[in-house]
Amino acid sequence: MKYSKKVIELFVSPKNVGEIGNPDGEAEVGNPVCGDVMKIQLKVEDNCITDIKFRTFGCAAAIASSSILTELVKGKTLEEAKNVTYDVLVKTLGGLPPQKIHCSSLAIEALHKAIEDYIKRKSVENAPG
Repeated sequence: MKYSKKVIELFVSPKNVGEIGNPDGEAEVGNPVCGDVMKIQLKVEDNCITDIKFRTFGCAAAIASSSILTELVKGKTLEEAKNVTYDVLVKTLGGLPPQKIHCSSLAIEALHKAIEDYIKRKSVENAPG
């Protein structure tokens, strides 16, 4: 399997790895076929993602997809972040082997679920008492 220089670079030195204490939103998703598991945590202020961290157990493509996702959405509004697609991830990574495209889709799924979790928490927080 041939990976781009960007994929190898982010696999070896991923960005935004770790955990956020008291995140505003978080999600964990997995693919039972390949075994990849991704956890994404967000900090949100004024509808913008101010911090995002990930933990991924998986192959080089899964780790690189998680890493590039965090770089692409940090500082963006939730709406802008939701508009990032797996095609954008793959293109930014310089391509992925066809059998690894699902890794970028999994990263997008984790982001969307973390945003949904944030919205759910916010609505509970703002619900009349």
